[in-house]
Amino acid sequence: MLENITFANPQLFWLLLLLPLAVLWYFFKHKEETAALKISSTQGFTDTSILSKLKPILFVLRLLAMAAIITALARPQTKDVSTRTKTTKGIDIVMAIDVSSSMLARDLKPDRLTALKKVAADFIKKRPNDRIGLVAYAAESYTKTPITSDKSIVLSSLRQITHGQLEDGTAIGMGLATAVNRLKDSKSKSKVIILLTDGVNNSGFIEPKTAADLAVEYKIKTYTIGLGTNGNALTPIAFNPDRTYRYGMRQVEIDEKLLEEIATVTGGQYFRATDNEKLSAIYNEINKLEKTDIEEIKYTNFEEKFRPLILLAGILLLLEWIMRNTLFRSFI
Repeated sequence: MLENITFANPQLFWLLLLLPLAVLWYFFKHKEETAALKISSTQGFTDTSILSKLKPILFVLRLLAMAAIITALARPQTKDVSTRTKTTKGIDIVMAIDVSSSMLARDLKPDRLTALKKVAADFIKKRPNDRIGLVAYAAESYTKTPITSDKSIVLSSLRQITHGQLEDGTAIGMGLATAVNRLKDSKSKSKVIILLTDGVNNSGFIEPKTAADLAVEYKIKTYTIGLGTNGNALTPIAFNPDRTYRYGMRQVEIDEKLLEEIATVTGGQYFRATDNEKLSAIYNEINKLEKTDIEEIKYTNFEEKFRPLILLAGILLLLEWIMRNTLFRSFI
């Protein structure tokens, strides 16, 4: 209970230094206030009353009353703080995800696409105040989910993204252009695209640089991520008779120069993710870079606790007055 007590005027506790001064004053003045009789011998005199020895209790009661009054003047109080948050500027984000067959490469565990979906889901959960949409692309692109504040819909759509829904290929320009189209009419003060690919632009009828110019025109910042290890990776290279993929080692080729250019002209950044940990760190970095402005309003309710101390001081002074005028009347 006491740990929740604060004092509005703690500087008044300096007045407690008056108490030891009062004790010193009482000690030196006590003999002057008590009548004395000088005789040659005290034989034959016996003190049958202990009241005279208890007389200092009156002074103790007065000191306790003074201490209570000083503490009350310091205004002990409890403080209850409640907060309310208000989003003042949300961010609209579209995640453009490459779903070409190379995203099944196993340099990330268990494969690139599965690892990406896990990290992207964590990223979405950390953006409760923003609207998020999904675009999937391979040789062509489509909007999986328009920008929405309903994270359950976005997460459900993310889980449904798989390879094979589109013709194989990597149309970076198409993926970026579709993402721009989802954001161009947004009224948000901040619009962001996170474009991820593991290859080079080899499909589609929209050039990546053209799509980047559109992003600039609509003031859409683009973060680009190149996904894949350095060197060779175990990648689908052909079909088995049962239509499953046959894997083989293949050189990882990412058009990093293009991705850096897209990020630079749109005001974003380019990242390279060579493993699961690096991919997760990249999304955490983007999460820190794109902060949503939150206004926090605090309400503080103070409850004053000085009244019991004033009551205690009054009781002590009353008790001292009653004892002084009854029990100790003959000794004062």
